[in-house]
Amino acid sequence: MPLTHLEHFLIQAEDLDGTRDWYVDVLGMVAGPHPDFKFPVHWLYLGDEPVLHLTTGGAAVSENRKKYLGQQTTETHGSGVVDHVAFRATGLPEMMAHLDAKGIAYTRRQVDDQGLFQLFLLDPNGVKVELNFAAAEAGGIKADVMASELTR
Repeated sequence: MPLTHLEHFLIQAEDLDGTRDWYVDVLGMVAGPHPDFKFPVHWLYLGDEPVLHLTTGGAAVSENRKKYLGQQTTETHGSGVVDHVAFRATGLPEMMAHLDAKGIAYTRRQVDDQGLFQLFLLDPNGVKVELNFAAAEAGGIKADVMASELTR
């Protein structure tokens, strides 16, 4: 029973609409249909797949939310026990220009033995987002840190 792909992840946010807008505007996701859970949600899509679910978080969530999803934490900032969420991507130079134009800070990493060039950035809730590109897309772009240069 192998896992085949990331299906979705859920972020609980104080500013539900602002978080939706950030993922749509910055990463190009599309807001789409979702079930009526009787509590506020947004589902964001890549193609036909709803990969990101958003709902309200904090101490004052609805009883419907607690009944359906439970609530292990009232945190609405930072990654909590989830360090990051990763997406495969294409168009590294274009994405860097897009993030620069939006004023979104990011760091550049390279993993030679996996052929990856990575960008790490934070969403409005402090959740770390990893974007993985084929290393060949980097051309002359230098990584801030290369895995091969780290020491044990």
